[in-house]
Amino acid sequence: MEKKIPTNTITRDIKDLAAPTGNIYETVVILSKRANQISLAEKKELAKKLEDFRTDRDTMDEVFENKEQIEISKYYEKLPKPDLVAISEFENGELSYRMAQEDSAAAE
Repeated sequence: MEKKIPTNTITRDIKDLAAPTGNIYETVVILSKRANQISLAEKKELAKKLEDFRTDRDTMDEVFENKEQIEISKYYEKLPKPDLVAISEFENGELSYRMAQEDSAAAE
């Protein structure tokens, strides 16, 4: 089942985003790290799919628009941006995170 994530930016209340961590800056760091993870995963997946279309020779005669390649690229362009996915996961309680000071205090 696919998650319903908006593909455009919507206004959110900062207090609601800061509530789980108690600090908006900690929330922003968590969201930023998760968005980077999502972005890297999407890039790897896209590169893997586009690898099939790579040719050894790159002459002007061989550079044609490949319909399948264009469709794959369009699909990835229509996906929600990684930051919107990260925010949605955070708001739905789907992200797990831990604070560094909690880890160092537990180690003592």
